[in-house]
Amino acid sequence: MKLARLLFAVPCAALLLAGCASNPAPRGTGDLGLIIERANGQVAVVSHTTRERLATVPGLGDLSHAHVTYSRDGRYGYVFGRDGGLTKVDLLRARIDRRIIQAGNSIGGSISQDGRLVVAQNYDPGGIKVFDADTLEQLSEVPAEYAPGQRAKVVGLADLPGQRFAYALFEAGEIWVTDLSDPRKPRTQRFTAGRQPYDALVTPDGRHFIAGLFGEDGLAMLDIWHKERGVQKILAGYGKGEEALPVYKMPHLRGWAVAGGHAYLPAIGRHEVLVVDTRTWQEVARIPVHSQPVFVMARPDGRQVWVNFAFPDNAKVQVIDTQERRVIDTLEPGRAVLHMEFTPRGEAVWVSSRDDNKVVVYDTETRKPVAELPAAHPSGIFFTSRAVRIGF
Repeated sequence: MKLARLLFAVPCAALLLAGCASNPAPRGTGDLGLIIERANGQVAVVSHTTRERLATVPGLGDLSHAHVTYSRDGRYGYVFGRDGGLTKVDLLRARIDRRIIQAGNSIGGSISQDGRLVVAQNYDPGGIKVFDADTLEQLSEVPAEYAPGQRAKVVGLADLPGQRFAYALFEAGEIWVTDLSDPRKPRTQRFTAGRQPYDALVTPDGRHFIAGLFGEDGLAMLDIWHKERGVQKILAGYGKGEEALPVYKMPHLRGWAVAGGHAYLPAIGRHEVLVVDTRTWQEVARIPVHSQPVFVMARPDGRQVWVNFAFPDNAKVQVIDTQERRVIDTLEPGRAVLHMEFTPRGEAVWVSSRDDNKVVVYDTETRKPVAELPAAHPSGIFFTSRAVRIGF
């Protein structure tokens, strides 16, 4: 009897995102998500089933650049803020569970394969820090010291199978892989990558870690199954012989799309999406697009790729058909489109429009808007389906 009372007490205290009823129904977290409201230092809890805003959680500090990763059950979102804050948000109770300031400047983080460790990547001080996912107790730190007294900014952190994490060091031009099998005694391998790796991703199978290079044309790829081979350069010289354009916003490579045996990558400083065969890692096509792409994201079935763009051309979104390899639609969701997120099965995509203070939901088949939610200068949209994906 005591157990039954406890089980039903949690939803009543919590999901009373919509108001407490006398006998509230328990609910899962599989269709929930968080939207970053950067202007107010808060997040919105949303449902992508009902397409509604359920609650607001304030008090998360500087969210001018923020990222969210999730616990295995999707109940807790770990929000990494620009001010070095790491905030554990309870989506069911719509409140902060724990919050710490762990660095001076942080741009993201990830969670381990077993869900027990949360790792933050930091600009200041450069390096990664490892925390207990339940308590946020710091367990260890790996300073990104690539030369005596010199630390690099850490970018592109991604979780790997085997309690490992890969990340890039901007000033060092290196990729590091840290094994946290014993989280209090990290073991790190270093690899030379190239000039100024600025962001990275891991492929959906967790095998290939790929970093974009700001200081040179091309990308750096590390095969996690065969680290002894070192870093391989791919797409070297893709802009060779062509005038470089000013870069208004760095592409966010975690949005890179892998679909149908091909990767769709934003060409840095170019009005193109590059198509790469993931068996050979050779370029097979280029798709002209509206402007400089920032996020290039595949619908879960791989048939479409949606692209948003850098300032000053960031009021449009384009849709690419991956079979035809061409743009099939251009949409205008609002001013300053910063992020997109597909529902887990891809029937809809949510698009944030920062300067119009709204999030627009599109049906991906008709490419027509089906809902609109108010939000205070929204940026990142993160659904709990990320909890079961490698590299998110």
